[in-house]
Amino acid sequence: MPAHILITYQPNAQVMHILAADIGTGTQDILLFDSAKEVENSLIMIMPAPTRVTAERVRRVTKAGKALVLTGTIMGGGPSAWAVRAHLKARLPVYATEDAALTIHDNLERVKAFGVRIVSKEEAKKLAGSGEALEVVMQDFDPCAASCALSNFEVRMPENYAVAVQDHGNAPDKSNRVYRFELLKELIENGGKLENFVFLPEEIPQAFTRMKAQADSLLKSTTVLKTRAVFMDTGPAAVFGALVDPAAVQPAIVVNIGNGHTLGALVNENRITAIFEHHSSLMDPEKLQDYIIRLADGVLGFEEVFDDGGHGAYIKEACGFEQVHSIMVTGPKREMLEKLQDLEIRQEISKKLHFAAPFGSMMLSGCFGLLAGFLEKYPEPSIKLINH
Repeated sequence: MPAHILITYQPNAQVMHILAADIGTGTQDILLFDSAKEVENSLIMIMPAPTRVTAERVRRVTKAGKALVLTGTIMGGGPSAWAVRAHLKARLPVYATEDAALTIHDNLERVKAFGVRIVSKEEAKKLAGSGEALEVVMQDFDPCAASCALSNFEVRMPENYAVAVQDHGNAPDKSNRVYRFELLKELIENGGKLENFVFLPEEIPQAFTRMKAQADSLLKSTTVLKTRAVFMDTGPAAVFGALVDPAAVQPAIVVNIGNGHTLGALVNENRITAIFEHHSSLMDPEKLQDYIIRLADGVLGFEEVFDDGGHGAYIKEACGFEQVHSIMVTGPKREMLEKLQDLEIRQEISKKLHFAAPFGSMMLSGCFGLLAGFLEKYPEPSIKLINH
């Protein structure tokens, strides 16, 4: 059954504005939804990911030959953490508050072993204030930066927010890849529906430390007392967002080929029943097609994906590939399948393959999943999400 957003305009309906921010490894994708306009007229921004912005700021400090002090909170690692390690390798001091240091590793003893000196917030302020060290604030979605960009076009920030980050959970003594799949397994076991993956600030599981940090920093930085916000993991957000594309017919396989990670999910009756996740840099067209078929057939194992350097796989229910009606591929790296020659793509895949672009934008699948999640928590009678 196709899925799409249907906006029914009611005479006295209140206009709703929602800012959805999907925080990835390469980009942060921002959608400002306005219920008084066609969805295609929503304002959008595709900007560098916060981890890349932070990495560039750290590199500036390194280039200046100065000590670095990290403040703020937990954010996405990867480029930001690599830049900090490079600063240390240049034999330059790094100071960090505990919250900021957790971006580098969940185990603070490991962070100290890298050479980072853990300091209190007061000590960090003193270091930055005295000029002894240059400060870099660790943060994922920055509402102040978004507000600044929008205000230049006379656009105000809304009262409603939906933000997605990829959260591995806090696992100081085990692989965060293993722990991430333990968390995803629990959410799928609890039902696997959209509602299971969407959280109000007070509902965020304790294990999702990055998501919780994002919620805390967002609510502290907004001056609107009536702020409403929901939070999701980027993977499920992309899955449910891709289902907004009218070509999505369930049972469906949704594959999000992101800059950092590739996630595939089997969705039936609006429930995620099976899932795999790998690093995009380690995927290739042949492997991806094989994973898609075997996920649907229920024979793709966690160990196989994990041992290959990926995060893992979990299958609760599998309908069989023959029963899959559509394969929806989205994400900035979708050319992995999109640009294949006829002989390179399996015929059984080709027959069901669609490149999801909800409302014309394949970069906004996550944002539309977030929009669906927001409306799950805060239903609006004038906005109907068909099939969600």
